[in-house]
Amino acid sequence: MRHLILSAAIPALLLAACAGGPASPRADAAEVVVSTNDSRPPHFPADLTPAGVRAADDHLALEQVDGAEAMAFVRASNEKALAALTGDRRYETFRRQAEAILTATDRIPSPSFLGDGIGNFWQDAANPKGVWRRTTLDSYRSDDTRWETLIDVDALAKAEGKDWVWKGADCLAPDETRCLVSLSDGGKDAVVVREFDTTTKRFVDGGFVLPEGKHRIEWLDRDTLLVATDFGPNTLTESGYPFIVKSLKRGQTLAQATEVYRGEQGDGGYGVSTSVFRDADGGVQAVIFNRPLDTFRSERRWWRDGEAVKLELPERASVHGAMGKGGGVELVFTVEEPWTYRMFRSSDRATDGEPVRAGTLLSVELEDLIPLEAPAPGEIVEALTIDTAVIFEPGPRQSVEDVRVMTDHVLVAYADNVVGRVARFRDRGEFGWLREEISVAANSAIGLGDSSKKTGRVFLSSQGFLTPPELSLLGSADAAPQPLRAAPAKFDASTHVVEQFEATSSDGTKIPYFVTRPRDLAMDGSAPTILFGYGGFQVSFPPAYKPEMGKLWLENGGVFVNANIRGGGEFGPEWHQSVLKENRQLAFDDFAAVARDLHERGITSPRHTGIYGRSNGGVLTSVTMTQHPELINAAVIESPLIDMLRYHELPAGASWIGEYGDPRIPEEAAFIARYSAYQQLRPDAEYPRVYITTNTRDDRVHPGHARKFAARLGEMGHDHLYYEETAGGHSNDADPIANARRWARHYVYLAQQLMD
Repeated sequence: MRHLILSAAIPALLLAACAGGPASPRADAAEVVVSTNDSRPPHFPADLTPAGVRAADDHLALEQVDGAEAMAFVRASNEKALAALTGDRRYETFRRQAEAILTATDRIPSPSFLGDGIGNFWQDAANPKGVWRRTTLDSYRSDDTRWETLIDVDALAKAEGKDWVWKGADCLAPDETRCLVSLSDGGKDAVVVREFDTTTKRFVDGGFVLPEGKHRIEWLDRDTLLVATDFGPNTLTESGYPFIVKSLKRGQTLAQATEVYRGEQGDGGYGVSTSVFRDADGGVQAVIFNRPLDTFRSERRWWRDGEAVKLELPERASVHGAMGKGGGVELVFTVEEPWTYRMFRSSDRATDGEPVRAGTLLSVELEDLIPLEAPAPGEIVEALTIDTAVIFEPGPRQSVEDVRVMTDHVLVAYADNVVGRVARFRDRGEFGWLREEISVAANSAIGLGDSSKKTGRVFLSSQGFLTPPELSLLGSADAAPQPLRAAPAKFDASTHVVEQFEATSSDGTKIPYFVTRPRDLAMDGSAPTILFGYGGFQVSFPPAYKPEMGKLWLENGGVFVNANIRGGGEFGPEWHQSVLKENRQLAFDDFAAVARDLHERGITSPRHTGIYGRSNGGVLTSVTMTQHPELINAAVIESPLIDMLRYHELPAGASWIGEYGDPRIPEEAAFIARYSAYQQLRPDAEYPRVYITTNTRDDRVHPGHARKFAARLGEMGHDHLYYEETAGGHSNDADPIANARRWARHYVYLAQQLMD
């Protein structure tokens, strides 16, 4: 087991929605974003330099996370929001229903391989912070599973006086008895790491301990870690992530660790990291250093004989694992840009193979990825045909979603027009890779869970908008997964149907979306509708069972729409890359196009359309609100990025420059300013009453974004609700009891705006 899997389902916290309205000709992006009239918004900076943007910002004090002015604003806003939401007649019913779902004991315990058994992290009403536990596979298969508790997080938090939130465990193969346990104080991304012994069920006396930080850690052997972390002054990037890797021996302090690799302080992305790939017996096959150049581009080096050797990989690529082959090691990776693999070399020439499309899955021997050097006279290197390198090339409406690299095969979960498929690929040497389709549930999202090279097994999950999750186990020779568990239904799905449609965006691109609606829906535009969207970071949103939404929304006659707009990964890297930086407006146009299509079909209307987005989805929903308020009557804007001219100056923000662009560059500040919702607010606009919510302990997306947006809305006289949870971090789901209250507030607000 490399990392404990916390959920087999797509997290409901990523739910986002948006709506559109009457069809209208697309204006130029600058006109759409800046205004519907000829004047600039009152807080639009005259000077788009960082200094000019700062000078135009009258709410900088709200960027102080625990500042006196900021917390006074939070307390006053929370009081108003709670009065409006928890005072609603529906709140207590919604809260109880959500809590029953989130703490239900008949949920599928999400499994991971742990030694010779199964590990699971579990939360319920009795243990809201959760327990890490284990059982045998035979016991897990049974109706009466017997669990053994390893760590009781509730008890640990109480004993130590900390608000501990579980962030996973990384256990050393092959026996997986020594584990690095990550704990967050309050749900932050920053964690404390402690070594734990599963045989004694205790933290190891004198074991590995790392202080709070955004670490990147891998086991090398029982007495050695490869650690990227804060090693003191000038060891973190602008985004607060590490760029130096050191070897930490048992008994050493961080100051005594030995440097083995260094990126640069100006690097972007999420910090340098290490991948240690192992065989079925736990032996190290390869150690790869990943140095992010920006959000999506990386340089990779192979740690060979104490030297970090650069690999000739495309900068946009995802490495999935390693396989032993003929005494060598092959690296399995997906290219996310067109790439031509060097096929062979000789004393007088180097020959390239045929180019491969972005999104293609390949396997290439590590030695063949070392950059060419001048060969010795007469040296001939054996030709490699391209067929032996390409494992799977997705079609135009397909994309690789997940990969598991096993001992003798590669398992691939892929999307086909946003519907899940699974295939197994076996290497036939010079004859290429043999493909075998695995029988899985139709019209579902298919997820690959934890895998074991030792046993050749992989956990699989399937789910749909109206179909509860099912968990299966797939062996290396199985033609179909073996059913393990099926979650019971948490809402009545018999009244609803699922349909897939396409909307036409501003540039003619067809944008797919799913509608979950009542069977007998009158197509008169009266249906209260939530539109889901995200549109960023190559994150796909296939059909997913969202029990809280089903119970609190669908059962009350609501409609749910899942929009697969550009920026996601539904159709491969190009679907994502087509809306990066200066092209971001197209993602917003996609979202509005889906909304308009819904209205034109009579499924809903602006009066009954609400949007919901979080994190990057908060960019989407805040921009939709400012660009197209006429299309919506509600917006839940959660944990959002909103001030896009200062996002890079707020913690972790600079790591996303590859997605949005760099506001410090004049040309890029100009196109960002055209849509940045914080600067685009107008006192004379007719915005719906929106609900903005975030978390004080969010150290990924700074709470200042949400605070400043709410404050500016208020000073302009726009009715709104703002609520800030004080614990939980970016995910907002650390505690199921608190999470039930969160969902109840969301759906009360949506019901008020769209149903009342």
